[in-house]
Amino acid sequence: MHVPKMIMGAASVAAIAALLATGAAADEWRRVAPEAVGMSAERLQRLTDAMQGYVDDGDVAGIVLLIARDGKVPYFESFGARDLASGSPMEEDTIFRIASQTKAIISAGAMLLQEEGLLLVEDPVGKYLPEWMSTIVGVPNDTGGFDVVPAERPITIRDLLTHTSGVPYGSWQNGVTDAAWDAAGIPGWYFASDDEPIRDIVRRMASLPMLAQPGTKWAYGNNIDVLGALIEEISGQPLDAFLRDRFFEPLGMDDTYFFLPEDKADRLATVYDRAEDGTLTPAAEAGAMGDQGDYVVGHGPNVTFSGGAGLLSTAHDYSVFLEMIRNGGVTMDGDRILSPMSTTLMTTDHTGDIAFRPGAGFGYGFQVATDQGALGIPGHDGEFRWGGAYHSTYWVDPEAEMVVTYFTQFGETGGLDDQAKLRALIYQAIVN
Repeated sequence: MHVPKMIMGAASVAAIAALLATGAAADEWRRVAPEAVGMSAERLQRLTDAMQGYVDDGDVAGIVLLIARDGKVPYFESFGARDLASGSPMEEDTIFRIASQTKAIISAGAMLLQEEGLLLVEDPVGKYLPEWMSTIVGVPNDTGGFDVVPAERPITIRDLLTHTSGVPYGSWQNGVTDAAWDAAGIPGWYFASDDEPIRDIVRRMASLPMLAQPGTKWAYGNNIDVLGALIEEISGQPLDAFLRDRFFEPLGMDDTYFFLPEDKADRLATVYDRAEDGTLTPAAEAGAMGDQGDYVVGHGPNVTFSGGAGLLSTAHDYSVFLEMIRNGGVTMDGDRILSPMSTTLMTTDHTGDIAFRPGAGFGYGFQVATDQGALGIPGHDGEFRWGGAYHSTYWVDPEAEMVVTYFTQFGETGGLDDQAKLRALIYQAIVN
């Protein structure tokens, strides 16, 4: 499906100079011609053509892409459809399930509480959630099962932030203790349809076997869900209220929620599965991603605030958060949310000798590039990034003074190469 959109170029200078029309903090973003921030409109056309090509070929239902440099926006485009069945066009203010992109915001919440003297990242989690003071570890044995041994030390908040606690993602991406986690009713990262508060889910997690001894292995898991429950305990607020007070309202992130208000439900993008032959099918038809209504206030229990994967947001809102981190904790209005030290700690590799991936380590909520040559992709050392299970991605390149937020909605992508081309085509458009 082809939904025509404005193409960035010399003829559109007047249009891109207009202020962004979404969100209370929209006036903070200044739309500029690409050349004003060292990018080429002619070269950005290659990016536009490629993204539109994915839509025209039926490989992608819709895309929203925002590129910012030094707090200005030379490129903010939407392509295709929010929902293929209705033909509703994808718009700049379309709302997406951002899944694991939630983690960076929750990690920032922990840093804020440290700044307020309410915790230290070196603290044991059990200091605030007592059932976590003593945990157990599952060690694979010769029979194909595992033996249980005591954890050698308490899991710390820092272990959660860096995914080195040994906490698995339920029985998903596990392979050792998966049966125990599945039997406890924690099958994976997806909590949107549950009617159990995250604090209660996290309480049940504490008695289950972990994948590794604390601080010894990088293992992607429910770490940030535990951190979300800890934030609730320390702040005395439900996680949604804490985020609203500390981040969303100060940053003008007016379209970011765990569950959407009814009057915004029609802006939620549909999730699709893509087969290897390129065929797109709504993911909910396979029972994998839940019904649209699961994400809307009043259409479900709406009590499970997953710090690891629960938020919905727009490209505008998420980019505003990333720009604050890039800018050392200061909003585009000049208001301070976090200290420069907190944002530095968040975007510094803390994994050290713990194996993560060649050329990168992990900070507090972000992958951090330590050797771009080893990573082998366009970018610079110091870049921090992550993405979401629904094929959304983002990165911040401090050397290039750039924030990139890319949203689509897929359960299965069928080998799609859009994210790799996205990166190559953005960097080739930087000429200064």
